[in-house]
Amino acid sequence: MHTSARLLSPGFAKRSVDEFKRFARIAVNLEGLRTPTKPYPLLSFADPDTVPQCKTMSDADLGGFSSVRLDQIPPSHSEPAHARFHGSISTDLPRNRPQVQRTGYAGWRNKDRGPTIFGKSLWDVDSYTYLALRVKSDGRKYFVNIQTESIVYTDLHQHRLHTQRPGEWETVLINFNAFVRTNHGEVVEPQTEMLRQKVRTVGISLTDRVPGPFDLAVSQIWASNALDGEASLEAEVQGSAAAENPGEGAR
Repeated sequence: MHTSARLLSPGFAKRSVDEFKRFARIAVNLEGLRTPTKPYPLLSFADPDTVPQCKTMSDADLGGFSSVRLDQIPPSHSEPAHARFHGSISTDLPRNRPQVQRTGYAGWRNKDRGPTIFGKSLWDVDSYTYLALRVKSDGRKYFVNIQTESIVYTDLHQHRLHTQRPGEWETVLINFNAFVRTNHGEVVEPQTEMLRQKVRTVGISLTDRVPGPFDLAVSQIWASNALDGEASLEAEVQGSAAAENPGEGAR
């Protein structure tokens, strides 16, 4: 009874219809036989329902003192609708938890998405070269994190979010092949290729352990082949070098 109710819920129906539309578009446009030319939306914060479908985490979960919020910001005459990832980093250690030896991080990611009539909700970005993000940064050292349906559930693929114009909106493109596989903040060897056909979550973390406030705005995240107009947004292409010093990610 509970399963039937869940499958008939509005969220399940909407996800199933959206997935059916995507499959139909692929078939009509023969995207399975050629390189897709249009972006594949992953997270759009123009939709006010997106932020509630994300989760935040920080060292406060282990007794630390960093704070984190992910707030929905409506559009204005000067800015698009976006999510505001903000808070304050603290490296203070909890006195009553001697097992906690490291603090000073915060992050967010989308929650695991519900099922559809086609099965588990996963993103297939195998036909795309880049992960694209539209952001406005404060200049701190953020990481972009991707989780897939890998054998090791706690693996993360990470890459630095290199922004060029702090305080201004810009588009960043990161080559999927440049992401580095990590586990609990450590680079995993040997490196294995990302399972791009089965992406579970996308998120951003701050692990520089520099005490003080942080503030990053994100309007949308999508998969791209850089053939769909990102150049007009002055996209900054990344991926010629590996991720720098991956740290604790968004679990």
